[in-house]
Amino acid sequence: MPEPEAHEPAAAAPGAHPHPATLKRLEKSSGRLAAHAIARMDEALPWYRAMPPENRSWIGLVAQAGIAAFTEWFRHPDAPQAISTDVFGTAPRELTRAITLRQTVEMVRTTIEVMESAIDEVAAPGDENVLREALLVYAREIAFATAQVYAQAAEARGAWDARLESLVVNAVLSGEADEGAVSRAAALGWHAPEHVCVVLGTAPDGDSELTVEAIRRAARHAKLQVLTGVLGDRLVVIAGGSDNPLAVAKSLIGPYAAGPVVAGPVVPDLLAATRSAQAAAAGLKACSAWQDAPRPVLSDDLLPERAIAGDPAARQQLVEEIYRPLEEAGSALLETLAVYLEQASSLEGAARMLFVHPNTVRYRLRRVTDVTGWSPSDVRSAFTLRIALILGRLADGDLPA
Repeated sequence: MPEPEAHEPAAAAPGAHPHPATLKRLEKSSGRLAAHAIARMDEALPWYRAMPPENRSWIGLVAQAGIAAFTEWFRHPDAPQAISTDVFGTAPRELTRAITLRQTVEMVRTTIEVMESAIDEVAAPGDENVLREALLVYAREIAFATAQVYAQAAEARGAWDARLESLVVNAVLSGEADEGAVSRAAALGWHAPEHVCVVLGTAPDGDSELTVEAIRRAARHAKLQVLTGVLGDRLVVIAGGSDNPLAVAKSLIGPYAAGPVVAGPVVPDLLAATRSAQAAAAGLKACSAWQDAPRPVLSDDLLPERAIAGDPAARQQLVEEIYRPLEEAGSALLETLAVYLEQASSLEGAARMLFVHPNTVRYRLRRVTDVTGWSPSDVRSAFTLRIALILGRLADGDLPA
């Protein structure tokens, strides 16, 4: 067999790197390149200079790990590389909260630029293009790894936030809201608005996460703060930022399934939201008794149905807000209202029973409206007033003589 000519390069030993001189020079330069990258970040990135020393040290380790990972990449170009573990595994998970994705991209870009500017110095003669191509491929993989790290962090944070939000919503709905629930809500970005109400309805079929996201979009459009969740077949929304619960319910009604949607009364804070939630839940339960109820409907508009269904809060509210004020305003108002309702809302019939002029009845009924906010001439209001009178009499009958 003829011997190879002198100008032909000897074949590389099996397993040897095809560019050993460049690899050796890259290994020797890795520390210097990392220091240069950190110095460049300190010079060009204001956010890096403003960070606390601990976070800067973690970023420095990430830069060093990135250059070391590139060296391994160049050493074994055909081997699968877990870049996200090699590079970002050196820093704590909390670092993804300390720096944004944009800042991480700037950090990676700065490090790649430093490595690229040193190619002519680091590469052995003739290997410049080889090293540059390897760096381009590595930069692409680093970009994918960066996106993966932040996507995983966002997914984990989103899952944790969803569990936390579900705990808060469940605590409010079950009447167990306490300072712990307030703290958890604050961690979710709840800024303690002055006006809070709870809206309840049936959750649609399908992915509950999509439903929750639809509620959040509607809330952003209406400039409301919300804590929301799907509990069983109910879609629960705790909304803050408006003193008009009916307007709140109308602005959020889109994602609810068909059926009644009930808004509880406005309360001052999250701790008191339990009262709004319980009123809304009682209204949702009793809403089937009012077939012509509007959608959405206020829980206070369902007071008579709630009272008949056994809601003690509704019974107390009817007595305290209707019967007692009429009682304090004088027996003539209570008597006139009772007779008017018993006479099928007839002014003349009530006047004959009371032995007064119809105008006197008319005047007293206007006073009833002024005192209670409910008009006896309206059919729905008359029904509410009648239930309030019945409950008030029952309450008085229970009092000791």
